[in-house]
Amino acid sequence: MLLNLAVALGIGLLIGAERERRKGSGPSRSPAGLRTFAVTSLAGAISVLVGGEMLLAVATAGILALTTVAYWRGHSNDPGLTTEIALTATVLLGGLAMQRPALAGGIGVIIAVLLAARSRLHQFVGRILTEAELHDALIFAAATLVVLPLLPDRAMGPYGALNPRSIWLVVILVMAISAAGYVAVRGLGARFGLPLAGFAAGFISSTATIGAMGGRAAKQSDVMTGAVAGAVLSTVATIVQMALVLGTTSMATLSSLAAPLLCAGLAAGIYGAVLTSLALRQTAEADIQSGRAFSLWTALVFAATLSAVLVACAALQDQFGENGVIVAAAVAGFADTHAAAISVASLVASGKLSASDALLPIPAGLSTNTISKTVLAATSGGRAFALRVIPGLLLVAVAAWVGGFYRLIAG
Repeated sequence: MLLNLAVALGIGLLIGAERERRKGSGPSRSPAGLRTFAVTSLAGAISVLVGGEMLLAVATAGILALTTVAYWRGHSNDPGLTTEIALTATVLLGGLAMQRPALAGGIGVIIAVLLAARSRLHQFVGRILTEAELHDALIFAAATLVVLPLLPDRAMGPYGALNPRSIWLVVILVMAISAAGYVAVRGLGARFGLPLAGFAAGFISSTATIGAMGGRAAKQSDVMTGAVAGAVLSTVATIVQMALVLGTTSMATLSSLAAPLLCAGLAAGIYGAVLTSLALRQTAEADIQSGRAFSLWTALVFAATLSAVLVACAALQDQFGENGVIVAAAVAGFADTHAAAISVASLVASGKLSASDALLPIPAGLSTNTISKTVLAATSGGRAFALRVIPGLLLVAVAAWVGGFYRLIAG
């Protein structure tokens, strides 16, 4: 009980200290400061301790009535309600601290941070955030919170290859990756932001990252080098993630695939490092101009392309059946190289396939996934983007095969 009371007091002191600094002085000062917030929080805690939730509701109503009177008496020239709302929240947090002190303390810190960040938040919304960016944020919120829950989560279409919910998740993913790149560009510039964003997004989906980077390069030519570096570095993330996936599923498969993965990772890393070096040498800062965070049209085109690839994969599976692990892995690789890798590693882990027999299927899936990436690079970023990205993709695929054949020869 004493610890919970101490948390309640700490919440009041923390929020009150921030409000005290903005309280002002003289007749026009704010009606609540450090002592008021501390006592209010303790009042909420004591009401729960003495009378439970009913008394807390009465105490909250009383505090709300007092803050209303104080507002009308002293804020004739200030329409703000921040202090009054914060005071009401403080009494509730004091009551919550008696039941869930950790949650109450966390919320109290968040409120204090929001209050202290007033100037920065106002500057961000009023001067930095543009109307177009706000429009994009609303589109992304609608796509995520409105459209996604309404879509069916089942196989549909030709060969049952299309899942509307999964495809729309890809649309959201492309928009999110593009927006992450946009934020990184505005914060760090294209020289630093795009390569970093591309590498990080590659752990989610290298294919989607290439599509998003291509769309940004096609829209804004002066970020071409940074977008290409981000696209290639996403492949590095793919190799790293594949190694983690294989190690988790089957260590024997990871050991067998060590040489192909190492060769592919080195090829992607070297090619990406060269392009990143070129991006860092750029001195022009025109690429930091504000604009649209993402292109909804680009995301829809990417989803349509992926849907076509999925239908083609289903058609190939229907034609060839389940004969041959290589064919199955290659077909799965068109959509997701990790899916092919996991399926093969699972067969090895279950004893249905030897680790040495996994040397060909996984590079095959990586190669077919390279075909998908090549198509997306050409369709999303245009000729200039494709001519820079595709050689790196082909280099990674060739390096994987070289490592695989070396492993076969070495035994």
